[in-house]
Amino acid sequence: MTNLVSFHEAFSLPAHLHAHTPAELRGNDRSDVKLLHTERKNGRIQDRTLIDLTELLQPNDLLLFNRSRTIPAQLVSETDNVTVRLARQLTETSWEALILGKDKTVVQLQDGVTLHVQGDGSEAPLKRVTFHGLQEPVLSFLHKYGEPIRYEYINTPWSLEAYQTVFASVPGSIEMPSAGRAFSWKLIHQLKQNHIQVGFLTLHAGISYYEDNQWPDPLHHPEAYMIPAETITAIHEAKARGGRIIAVGTTVVRAVESYAQKKPSHQGAWTDTTNLFIQRKTPLQLVDGLLSGLHEPHSSHLELLRAFLPDDALLSSYQHALQNNYLWHEFGDVHLML
Repeated sequence: MTNLVSFHEAFSLPAHLHAHTPAELRGNDRSDVKLLHTERKNGRIQDRTLIDLTELLQPNDLLLFNRSRTIPAQLVSETDNVTVRLARQLTETSWEALILGKDKTVVQLQDGVTLHVQGDGSEAPLKRVTFHGLQEPVLSFLHKYGEPIRYEYINTPWSLEAYQTVFASVPGSIEMPSAGRAFSWKLIHQLKQNHIQVGFLTLHAGISYYEDNQWPDPLHHPEAYMIPAETITAIHEAKARGGRIIAVGTTVVRAVESYAQKKPSHQGAWTDTTNLFIQRKTPLQLVDGLLSGLHEPHSSHLELLRAFLPDDALLSSYQHALQNNYLWHEFGDVHLML
């Protein structure tokens, strides 16, 4: 397990800073969130709002979004009160999953479908499970009987649509790639009017938390990603014009830097899997800036953020966010490191 001891000791997250409610239900619009801006060159911190991106970004900059769509990856048994959180698809009917509740070898689901535990997964506490008795594709079954994964800080069973970005179009993420959630089509249009470029890729995000203070080790969780040819072209053209590449979310950083490490000789569409673990000493080859949510002390995402900011600047940014009541998690505020 990844354990960032220094950050864990440096701050804790008070309950009132957990975002319980989607931004559009707290304010006027899903883009109605605060933006914490930390300048990479000097560590300067500014309090802004997301719509200020039209001022903070420059013509020829390229914003890259993850268009993966969240699937309802949590199932509850018809008996025994067992909760199954799917973590990663292995074959058409086999998955790695987190099983919460009674220790079962067979979990009874709806429509006579059963889930059989086959053995241990890639790391504890994951298990390898297989669906039996399906009369339809797994994704169809999930949309009938599944629900989005929710953690203890969410008090309301929000619908699956609350866990989607406006541009989500390729189903596959276990949890929402949430950094892009606050973007509306209106804001994206305003950015384009300011000659800020926009591109899309797909990386299906996996499960982020195992319960009981256990977090996934990214090295054990390869994720599939696809970068379209037009996005690859846009990256190279932006660089040639002196523009900056700003990733919206850690999943985008992982996909783009995985592509960069492979150094393909062609600029066509690129499909691959990655277990790249970006950390403090990882050289960033293509991405110049990151727009991300705010992460909990033990999250492995914090290690990736250390590739963008030195520890003192990152810690100062998080202390500032705490002192100024920024909201955490998928419905919370955002942090720009540029």
